[in-house]
Amino acid sequence: MDETLLEQLKNLSILCVEDEDGIRKRLISTLSNYFDTIYEANSGNEGYNEYLEHKPDIIISDIQMRDGDGISLVRRIREKDFATKIIMLTAHSKEEYLMQLINYQINHYILKPLNSNKLLEGLLLAVNDRISGNLDLGHGISLDVLKRELLYNNESIILRKRESEFLQLLYKNRNQRITSYEQIEVTLWKDKYMSPTALKTFIKEVRQKLPDDIIINIPLDGYKLA
Repeated sequence: MDETLLEQLKNLSILCVEDEDGIRKRLISTLSNYFDTIYEANSGNEGYNEYLEHKPDIIISDIQMRDGDGISLVRRIREKDFATKIIMLTAHSKEEYLMQLINYQINHYILKPLNSNKLLEGLLLAVNDRISGNLDLGHGISLDVLKRELLYNNESIILRKRESEFLQLLYKNRNQRITSYEQIEVTLWKDKYMSPTALKTFIKEVRQKLPDDIIINIPLDGYKLA
């Protein structure tokens, strides 16, 4: 395994949601080999509260749980947030069941029984766009996620963390939907209030750094890549 990829995982945070204490402890023990920041919850409802408080980069969750199942947890998160990576653990292998999970826009699922190799493979697949290569934003512009740089005609433009995260969010939603104002606030401002003036100033600053205007505003809705 490429040590660079493992080092990149350590920069991300993960929330583990599992109601069986023994399974959760073993899972966290394995995850501690890859992540420095790990949160845990013993139910879907507690998992949602932990998600709201910490906004982890990744959530790994069982489906069948007491006090709020994994499907309900995903549904609540995806009402506003399409950036957080979600991995589901499931004992179900029926195609229609797995399609239901995909329809909730999870990033990966892992069939039980779980082992360390399947877990690491699932983690790397789920976060592939964050830890490998550059994102093609179009118009000859690419984003180096790790370095937080825009690349254009052999030149690089340094971005702030929030600017990079904004472009990653637009890229994530490029094929399916507009990135709404609410998504931007939840993902980038997290638990802070995003005023219309603050958003307008932020977008203006991002556009000033772009070598070409690839951000399209959809009035009253949000933004998308050109």
